[in-house]
Amino acid sequence: MEKAYNPVVMERRWYDFWERRGYFNPRGQGAPYTILLPPPNVTGTLHMGHAFQHTLMDALIRYHRMRGADVLWQAGSDHAGIATEMVVSRQLQAENQSRDRLGREAFIARVWEWKRQSGDTIERQMRRLGASADWTRSVFTMDEMPSRAVLECFVRLYDEGLIYRGQRLVNWDPVLQTAISDLEVVNQEEDGTLWTILYPFADPGLRGPDGRPGLEVATTRPETLLGDVCVAVHPDDERYLAFIGKTLILPLAGREIPIIADDYVDREFGTGCVKITPAHDFNDYEIGKRHGFAPLNVFTPQAAVNDEAPERYRGLDRYEARRRIVEDLKAQGLLLASQPHKLQIPRGDRSGEVIEPYLTDQWFVSMQRLARRGLDLVERGEVRFVPENWINTYRHWLEHIEDWCISRQLWWGHRIPAWYDRQGKVYVGRHEAEVRLKYDLDETIALTRDEDVLETWFSSALWPFSTLGWPDETAMAARGYEHRLPSSVLVTGFDILFFWVARMIMMTDHFTGRVPFHEVYITGLVRDKDGQKMSKSKGNILDPIDLIDGIDLAALIAKRTTGLMQPEMAERIAEATRREFTDGIPAFGADALRFTFAALATGGRDIKFDLQRCEGYRHFCNKLWNAARFVMQKIESGPAAGNSGRGVLEAGVAERWIASRLGATIAAVDEAYAAYRFDLAAQAIYDFTWNEFCDWYLELAKPQLAAEAEPDRAAATRRCLITTLDALLRLIHPFMPFISEEIWQRLKPHLEAAPDSLMVAPWPAAGGRDPEAEAEIAWLQAVILAVRGARTELNLAPGKPLPVVVLGGSDIDRRRWHQHETWLCRLARIAEATWQAGGEPPPDSALALAGDLRIAIPLAGLIDREAEIARLGGLLEKAEADAARSAAKLANARFVTHAPPAVVEQESQRLAQHRATGDRLRAQLKTLGVLSPSDPP
Repeated sequence: MEKAYNPVVMERRWYDFWERRGYFNPRGQGAPYTILLPPPNVTGTLHMGHAFQHTLMDALIRYHRMRGADVLWQAGSDHAGIATEMVVSRQLQAENQSRDRLGREAFIARVWEWKRQSGDTIERQMRRLGASADWTRSVFTMDEMPSRAVLECFVRLYDEGLIYRGQRLVNWDPVLQTAISDLEVVNQEEDGTLWTILYPFADPGLRGPDGRPGLEVATTRPETLLGDVCVAVHPDDERYLAFIGKTLILPLAGREIPIIADDYVDREFGTGCVKITPAHDFNDYEIGKRHGFAPLNVFTPQAAVNDEAPERYRGLDRYEARRRIVEDLKAQGLLLASQPHKLQIPRGDRSGEVIEPYLTDQWFVSMQRLARRGLDLVERGEVRFVPENWINTYRHWLEHIEDWCISRQLWWGHRIPAWYDRQGKVYVGRHEAEVRLKYDLDETIALTRDEDVLETWFSSALWPFSTLGWPDETAMAARGYEHRLPSSVLVTGFDILFFWVARMIMMTDHFTGRVPFHEVYITGLVRDKDGQKMSKSKGNILDPIDLIDGIDLAALIAKRTTGLMQPEMAERIAEATRREFTDGIPAFGADALRFTFAALATGGRDIKFDLQRCEGYRHFCNKLWNAARFVMQKIESGPAAGNSGRGVLEAGVAERWIASRLGATIAAVDEAYAAYRFDLAAQAIYDFTWNEFCDWYLELAKPQLAAEAEPDRAAATRRCLITTLDALLRLIHPFMPFISEEIWQRLKPHLEAAPDSLMVAPWPAAGGRDPEAEAEIAWLQAVILAVRGARTELNLAPGKPLPVVVLGGSDIDRRRWHQHETWLCRLARIAEATWQAGGEPPPDSALALAGDLRIAIPLAGLIDREAEIARLGGLLEKAEADAARSAAKLANARFVTHAPPAVVEQESQRLAQHRATGDRLRAQLKTLGVLSPSDPP
């Protein structure tokens, strides 16, 4: 084996090997185990959230594949209507062309051309991460098979009365000219203004609570005033009880509008009077419905003022209309006040434009009946959430569900199968010929097809069964419909629990009578090391491919500052990058990145991704590599005992101990996988590999492999090295597939009946425990660590042999000492041991404790005691002074209140470090028989 572990070369080699051999495909034997990949957007690239979830899915897939299951990881991608139209439209714009000039058919052809050339970027990146998905079955939501399912579901739902066309309020993007879902709206805090406007009473004799001839109304959107239908007050607000039922004159419009009572109104906000504009606010829309007011839309699809408004404002952009309206209110003496106000502004995640609540004709799915069934399935336990508390969120959403707007004003997507005659009557069918037959329409009746397409969440809701060929029975049989539905587990984020997960449950049940999956594992979000959400404006976005391959500082800064609008922000980010990465990000490799994700996956909570953890698991890869090199050298230096050989029958306590600890680790990992506690599985693997196998067993093996060792003992040790490393690599493989395969292929010639790849090797079985061997080695470790600890406290060279005097101890201690003397002398560097039945240790001795044993180390000739006491005393004095300074800072209320939180936290960490240093120095002085000034007598 090469001296250095180099992930970049080996990772590409082994992935190609696996894929060429067809190992990602179902084997056709064993119990089914299926995971649906949440289909990423075809325009997308791998981000940290993808990499996190894909790592967990791949670990589950590889684990169950090794356990003999008939595994399928169903891959695919979403056609991403809005995002894809934007990408191709920008390309056309660069060519001085446009979507509208091309026409619908030519534009869609252009999108398909782009998809063929650039639409599989994220799948290539998933391969770099090691994702063992069945790419031969990958499904694109616009492919013929899923498109057939979309068409079938729409027609059936319409015929059942569950799909209808109607006018309702939707999120409208004025730039993209389409409705969008709540998930595509990003709410962000921005600076705005709160205007207070006087709405005059229709009766000039009336006076409000403040004596004015009208009511004061506060609003952050004065341009919507033109669509007001009433003013609402709280029914218990004594200030306004006398005015309920009276009317006001709508400023600038001259219409009379009533004053109504509704308990939605917050009496404490603004003036306690709320303008109600049902066509331009979701809450107002519900109030309008309750009180029977027809919505009045005053905007065009481009968010300009339409002809329902006074002529003076028609055609104005909404913000120009706002400026003009404020000016006119001020001129008429109706603008009473304006003040700065923080607002939550809804912006489209694609266009960045402010979203309008907009009244328009759309297609909807009636959700009440479907939601009741979807909730019942989860309440009965047919679908289980992990962690279980997410059922509360699911329940709340379904109990307060609204009808689902499924139409989008786009060209790229599944076109709605509806046709209209000249009178606007709608006809729904799978194709026009079926429509004419279904509705008995002759050829003289002209039909025009609906221009809209279905939103992508509609086709995604059918993913569990549309990927299995439904409703075509031939395709269903070929793709294992009966075998694969329900799938085993869905791994996804909480942010799409309603938008995707709930809808899959409802739709799969409605059309197939089955649940889509047995379990849903909900992951948290990947945040930066400080817990902040990753965003381009903060400059804290990490690219998983950069972490795998590495990236130099200049390229990293360029990536982080791309697209930032403000140069000063770019410079701040560049400076932060220089502080964090001197030369850039090193090549951690996919295995270290994957293990980091697994170790941080703590049961659904958000994870703080720290590159130092990634660096630590890169060292873990090095540790494993170096251990494997040692094992390969040793097993090639002599024979290993056979499975039934005499050497195995005489396996020593070290071999029995490592086998017992391996069995315990395998059992712990199995238990962790069953509970989706990837962090616990990773920790168990890490502890066994680093602490027990590398740090202890390999050291215990060395004297047994020495030239002077007994041949049978050496052979048994070599066999144990082979079997333990083999099992360990199988255990590691789901988290770290590349390095485990690379090492295992070197080990394979020494294994009996090994398959061609570790990927298809059986999962190791958890053997029985050996309490006697574990107790024996635990005693040995305690003695060695006690002597090593005393050596460290005395600042003695690690390799210097020490004489010791052993005080007390039982007959068992004496037997163990003499039985393991070779290991004690080698690993604790003990020159000689003298046993003393009891009494006090020799004068000028340091004392180490190992259970009931007291181990004295005579210091004569080892150190200059007085010089060491002086040195330690000086260091202790400095540590206590540093701790006092930090404590004083933290006791200063001004510092704690005004300093940045990060600075206060850093000072707290310094105080803890100074105190820990002081404790360690005091312990060293006590070892020398000296009490520090702060110790009690």
